[in-house]
Amino acid sequence: MRAKQYTAWIAGAALAALAACDVPAPPPAERPTARPPGGAPTPAPGPSYDSRALASYYERIERNLLSRGLLRTDGGGPDTPYTDTDLLRNFERIVFFDEYAPGGGYRPSSGRAGGLRKWQGPVRMGIEFGASVPRDQQVQDRNTITAYANRLSQAARHPISASTRNPNFHVLVMSEDDRAEGLARIRQMVPDIDPATMGIFRSMPRSIHCLVVAFSGKGDPHTYTQAIAWIRAEHPPLMRESCVHEELAQGLGLADDSPAARPSIFNDDDEFAWLTTQDEELLRLLYSPDLRPGMTPDQARPIIRRLLDERAGGPV
Repeated sequence: MRAKQYTAWIAGAALAALAACDVPAPPPAERPTARPPGGAPTPAPGPSYDSRALASYYERIERNLLSRGLLRTDGGGPDTPYTDTDLLRNFERIVFFDEYAPGGGYRPSSGRAGGLRKWQGPVRMGIEFGASVPRDQQVQDRNTITAYANRLSQAARHPISASTRNPNFHVLVMSEDDRAEGLARIRQMVPDIDPATMGIFRSMPRSIHCLVVAFSGKGDPHTYTQAIAWIRAEHPPLMRESCVHEELAQGLGLADDSPAARPSIFNDDDEFAWLTTQDEELLRLLYSPDLRPGMTPDQARPIIRRLLDERAGGPV
């Protein structure tokens, strides 16, 4: 059988605030469990040392960010005004550029603008949990993702839902102890996945808090047909929600970050944890039928200006 051909686009959330933190050294390798007389090693109950160390590490980061007034959940307010000029600039930066080079693993992108990318058909988000994720956390995260999918649909005015029937956007909530399980599922979902893209999931440094890879076919490289988001289960609740908000929106086509975008989750300053009012406007613009996959910034710019002029309400 001829191998399926596709393009893989990656976006990840890595907190820039880490650079200002006292980052501890990686945890030492877990010591093997002593073998009891005449029997097999007794497995340690609960999460492994590596998973517990990651959970502790991310808890410290969340406390640090909250102590500095970051990870806001208010969507922006009087202290974060923005104009149509800001929207146009931020749209171009976030939609037409990439964080990472397609097919290049964690290699930074070339910095050149590409064509507009988005989904044309319905987006069905399937939610899967690793075997180690506690049942109460599964319930909480499933409710969060389901509600957020509905919010994304309303913002984009595009059919987006959490669904168990033939999902095409796979949301994997996995711990370090579930990595082998998660990698096996990815191979099932994308049997011909290339080694560089597979390596992204296999070797996630802890500075990459979560990520999404969106796939498009060779015949139409600017139309997404499948996506896989990996959410670390070790995050405390707010940071897990932040990962959900950013990665699921990036997997819809808001692929890059911009230091000028405010209020926005597409900004590495970590000021906002949840999708903001401006982010919703970016999604609505992206999924306007007038903006077609493959458009260049020059082709899209006059259309965006017209859409901004026509929209009711909003900033001026």
